[in-house]
Amino acid sequence: MTTTVIPPAVRPPAGPAHRDGNVLRWLGAYTASMIGDNVFYIALSWAAVRSGTPSQAGLVMAVSAVPRALLMLGGGVVADRFGPRRVVIGSDAVRCAAVLTVAALLFVARPGLWLLALLAVVFGIVDAVFMPAVGALPARVTGRDQLARVQGMRGLAVRFANVVGAPLGGLGVALGGSATAFALAGLLIAVSVPLLISVRMRETPPADDANTAPAGVEAVGPPGDPDGAPARGDVSGPHARVSGAEDGTAAVPERPATAWRDLRDGLRYIRGHQVLAPLIVTIALGDLGFVGPLNVGLALLADRRGWGASGMGLVVAAFGAGAGAAALLLAWRGTLPRAGSAGAAALLGGSVAIGALAQVPGVGAAVGVALAIGLLAGLSGALCGALLQTQSDPAYLGRVTAVAGIVSLGLAPLSMPLTAAAIGWWGTGPVFAGSAVVCGLGGVVALAVRDLRRAELPR
Repeated sequence: MTTTVIPPAVRPPAGPAHRDGNVLRWLGAYTASMIGDNVFYIALSWAAVRSGTPSQAGLVMAVSAVPRALLMLGGGVVADRFGPRRVVIGSDAVRCAAVLTVAALLFVARPGLWLLALLAVVFGIVDAVFMPAVGALPARVTGRDQLARVQGMRGLAVRFANVVGAPLGGLGVALGGSATAFALAGLLIAVSVPLLISVRMRETPPADDANTAPAGVEAVGPPGDPDGAPARGDVSGPHARVSGAEDGTAAVPERPATAWRDLRDGLRYIRGHQVLAPLIVTIALGDLGFVGPLNVGLALLADRRGWGASGMGLVVAAFGAGAGAAALLLAWRGTLPRAGSAGAAALLGGSVAIGALAQVPGVGAAVGVALAIGLLAGLSGALCGALLQTQSDPAYLGRVTAVAGIVSLGLAPLSMPLTAAAIGWWGTGPVFAGSAVVCGLGGVVALAVRDLRRAELPR
């Protein structure tokens, strides 16, 4: 006989997410943390440039990506085992302490590049658990029918942090150098901690989807811990199996769950899910085709077209405005019909616009194309993120977010040096066209898989 943990009752919905004080406290914490991140990277880059050669500064800026990519799968396990809220609070506390410590050291001495590199590594390690937990947290603070709206609100917070964070970092550097900028970043991250502590967690049942528990994994509801962590009496974790004898004797755990077993179960869960598996492939292809051209490729394109730094800034601003408009649309509407098909169509349209960007001669036309890219790619990304949230069983959401994050933050950035080298060999037109094909393949996958094409957001 196999017994399954019964999930606790779900609290009644608190109304639309943009009017829910609980969601707004979470959003305030997330926004403060993201602004702090932007200020931190401005401070880190400035301090690295002042302390070493350009190549050494580049190494310091890139070194955090290594532990983040290597440890993120484990970070997803940590988020699911201990609860996303607890992990995010701990991560922000560690990041705040590390940044403020470096700020204090820089105020009294100049330790050199080794301290900056160490700080970057610490941030990379903490990000490996922070990012999956951040991705899993929205499902614990609002109902499933509000997750799409929350995804739009989160997108607006990211855009706001990008716009505000860089000038704040520059102001900190101008007023007191890197030490002041680091102190400002630490204080902004610190603001998120009390806000997160005040956020109430929902007791969310598993997603009502037939594909949430593939063969070999018996899903159970999230336990009653207020942080969404495994109940302390359940030694086997969030998806354990408990067996009893046929004669009615007491049930005993078959095997205690381990982190490695949790990781394997999470990967098997994703692989067996008829929506999540192709959705992550779609996200991966979209990011691989998008990151290179819209980062290093755009700078090289502006240089070859003679647009100058101001022209490139206008193009980047237009892209940000388009992406912000897409996030605002989803935050306002709360859902869109036929989300799977709409996301695929937006990704296909965005891929066409990416290819067209390399063909326009003037800044004005480039601004228009960039606005279209931001709107279409932003809409596709927001819909894919919302589907990722709503299709995942909450007990696996940290691991699902970790797999998607490895693609976006680990594999996609690798395309940037390849894009730069390819443009040097073949020019901007062919490389942007090739990137557009890769991005468009993500839309083709989404349309080709019936369950993803027909996927809907809760209403």
